[in-house]
Amino acid sequence: MAKATTIKEALARWEEKTGQRPSEAKEIKLYAQIPPIEKMDASLSMLANCEKLSLSTNCIEKIANLNGLKNLRILSLGRNNIKNLNGLEAVGDTLEELWISYNFIEKLKGIHIMKKLKILYMSNNLVKDWAEFVKLAELPCLEDLVFVGNPLEEKHSAENNWIEEATKRVPKLKKLDGTPVIKGDEEEDN
Repeated sequence: MAKATTIKEALARWEEKTGQRPSEAKEIKLYAQIPPIEKMDASLSMLANCEKLSLSTNCIEKIANLNGLKNLRILSLGRNNIKNLNGLEAVGDTLEELWISYNFIEKLKGIHIMKKLKILYMSNNLVKDWAEFVKLAELPCLEDLVFVGNPLEEKHSAENNWIEEATKRVPKLKKLDGTPVIKGDEEEDN
């Protein structure tokens, strides 16, 4: 089997293709590398100006080495092998959007540090408990959530009470699974 692509190699390819220096770029796309990236290694620390980083469609198992990304606002990690949210601490003060659908995330431990997170796309993961879901209520800015395809959503959609139950637990949501959240007058008065 082919050896995994390193971040350093992917950045070198990206630089060659775009003619931009990774250390100066605001947006870097390293998705769908062949062979895929398996580790978020220390080479990421050079991306000091990066505001949007796409590492989707690889084989990354752990979120790591985001310390140098002081301007990161959007992180795309969809379609990887990520099992938890550890490693996001370094971007907790800047990250506004996290795209992490199609992974293996069951627990939302650590999500509370995402103080500016407005958009969380985490469809098709493995969250199955309300105890995990309610951790999203700790995100002061979260307004757009895509959660479809998680066991919790599938169970409650089958029972026709997903939107009602989810918005009761995370009342600040303005959009859930692509649908605007309509609140009744009595809810707005509270």
